[in-house]
Amino acid sequence: MTATTENSGGVVSLRDSLPPRDRLGRPLHDLRISVMDRCNFRCPYCMPEDKYHAKFRFLDRAERLDFDEIVRLAGLFAQLGVRKLRITGGEPLLRNGVADLVGDLGRLEAIDDIAMTTNGVLLAQHAAGLAANGLSRVTVSLDALDEETFTRMSGGRGGVRRVLDGIDSALEAGLAPVKINAVIERGVNEHAALDLVEHFRGTGVIVRFIEYMDVGNINHWSQRDMVPSVELKTRIGKRWPLEPVDPAYRGEVASRYRFADGAGEVGFISSVTEPFCGACSRARLSSDGRLFTCLFAGEGFDLRSPLRDGAGDAELLDLVSGCWRRRTDRYSEQRAEIRAERGEARKVEMYYIGG
Repeated sequence: MTATTENSGGVVSLRDSLPPRDRLGRPLHDLRISVMDRCNFRCPYCMPEDKYHAKFRFLDRAERLDFDEIVRLAGLFAQLGVRKLRITGGEPLLRNGVADLVGDLGRLEAIDDIAMTTNGVLLAQHAAGLAANGLSRVTVSLDALDEETFTRMSGGRGGVRRVLDGIDSALEAGLAPVKINAVIERGVNEHAALDLVEHFRGTGVIVRFIEYMDVGNINHWSQRDMVPSVELKTRIGKRWPLEPVDPAYRGEVASRYRFADGAGEVGFISSVTEPFCGACSRARLSSDGRLFTCLFAGEGFDLRSPLRDGAGDAELLDLVSGCWRRRTDRYSEQRAEIRAERGEARKVEMYYIGG
């Protein structure tokens, strides 16, 4: 059945007024697709070992969307205005055949860019295949270079050398620019920030520092544990002078700065101190087919059930379009107010929908 809406000319299908915009006028432009809820790390701020232990029940294969279902939905999102896709997890490289999925998504005519976020441990063995199948870029999560801090933040999994080998392989395969995402926590790895910058300056790799956020509930977030981007920028700028860079596109999440000596750039993602909700054009699709319109959402919209119950493209388009049109999310702009009124509201965990 085709959903409808009213305008001055009468009743029209939602599909007749594409691309959709949400209630704050934001378009749908980016889709982040989680292909795997499992991860081979146990980062305390995301998947602590005591919660996600050997007996924890993750999704089984039948519960996850298969590649044909993912490609079909991605194609429908493209009809609604999506031009950029990002493959996430959990750890996406744990999903068998993910390079083939990249190839299938790359054949969608409207898609301009396909990227992936990974912890990098398996990247060395997959980088060439991902590039050959059309992956554009890769972002690697790396919170520290010293082994002791890395081990603490990865839950004792993986190793720095394996991640660095993965980054080198990505560069060799042409998955550029490679970006590093580093979540900085007060008293945990703030000392590691300058080391990351120094290591990657002049290599073409872009280090981006992410303010520690209250994604989900497991990390028991407190603003005291967050290092503001302005503090990191000041610290880095004292050692290597920085100059601001204009955003590459509307809605770019990172504030960009280049080194005055020409040795590359760094970025700062400041969801807590400088929210960017007003330009957010991102939707997230979980590995079991739930659509989330915000990283801090508590509930997702089930697309797997109608998909598997035989819904046609027109019905699915209307479901997605309607979901986006009802969107009012701007949690980061309202964080203080929401937390003061409701306390720690239930939110989806990051491992389930990616960052």
